Amino acid sequence: MLRVQTQELDGALFCRLEGRFTGEGAKEVRRLVTHCDSKLELVVDLTDVMFIDAIGEEVLLFVKRLGAQFVAETSYSRDVCERLNLPSVCNHKSNTRVSASSDGKGHRPANDFRHRMNDHT
Repeated sequence: MLRVQTQELDGALFCRLEGRFTGEGAKEVRRLVTHCDSKLELVVDLTDVMFIDAIGEEVLLFVKRLGAQFVAETSYSRDVCERLNLPSVCNHKSNTRVSASSDGKGHRPANDFRHRMNDHT
């Protein structure tokens, strides 16, 4: 299962991934990123990703070519970033946490979404 949360903040789009970044879920994230405002800096938080398959790795490399920066706060996510040579950014984890009430009033921005997908591999 993959959960994706996004938040626009200070000219950047923060994309937090949680769970298994595999197959169709990874492809959906690629579609999402290609439809985002290209003027926004893209920051992808991999901290809560438990597993990435070959398709997920291809998507991460694609997102890297678009200029994304990556947050990796766990040994697994740091290993993925090192192995794929993904540029990491430090101390952004608190900014990438998307709460249930992102605007403080219980409303999410229109671009905030969640995907839950079962892994079919």
